[in-house]
Amino acid sequence: MSKYTTGEMAKLCGVSVRTVQYYDTRGVLTPSELSEGGRRLYSEGDLKRMKVICFLREAGISINGIGKLLSEADPESVIYVLLEQQKNELSEEIEERQSKLRLLSDIERELKSVSDFSIESIGDIAYQMKTKKELKYLRAIMLLTAIPFGILQWGSIVLWIVKGIWWPFAVWSVLVIPYGVWITRYYFTNVAYICPRCHEVFKPNFKEAFWARHTLTLRKLTCTHCGHKGFCVETYRRETN
Repeated sequence: MSKYTTGEMAKLCGVSVRTVQYYDTRGVLTPSELSEGGRRLYSEGDLKRMKVICFLREAGISINGIGKLLSEADPESVIYVLLEQQKNELSEEIEERQSKLRLLSDIERELKSVSDFSIESIGDIAYQMKTKKELKYLRAIMLLTAIPFGILQWGSIVLWIVKGIWWPFAVWSVLVIPYGVWITRYYFTNVAYICPRCHEVFKPNFKEAFWARHTLTLRKLTCTHCGHKGFCVETYRRETN
């Protein structure tokens, strides 16, 4: 039966001699015997055990965990559960890091759109990032509630033109007015704006916000804090205590 020295074990497993010695001191890989000169000698079984240890270490399992695992009566079944747990933890870590990466990319993209960069600009962008999901959700509600009215509108127009039946269009007209009032007030109740000059979050009056020139993310308003009039960044309105 083959016997391996510490150096040979290290070479076969792709680790350093100090690593093999360290596993010995930790009690996870004790040599099968010692030579007359006191050299550690490892068996084929020790080599297999060493390869398992290296594999588990690469999977991120601690030495303590490996020691407890290999001392079990049925280590194979425990290894499977342990690896599954480690895989789940790594998946969560990857998702967390990807989320941070997306956040950094969003901040970088927003910074490129800022003409006059300042420390306050970072605060504005951070606030936007925190409320981004809520704003998307708000716009999704508006879109989903508007779809049935859109279908009713075009269906009633087609019926009027093709069949000469006008009353579905009249029904749509009666329904769309209260809906339009409700959805508009609901939207402006839940959004706020960031002033590019004083960087405060403010809520304009409904009339000004409704008639103001705007894009998807900007609206030309008068800041209620500093009086600046210009395009302000739209964000979700969070209640403050």
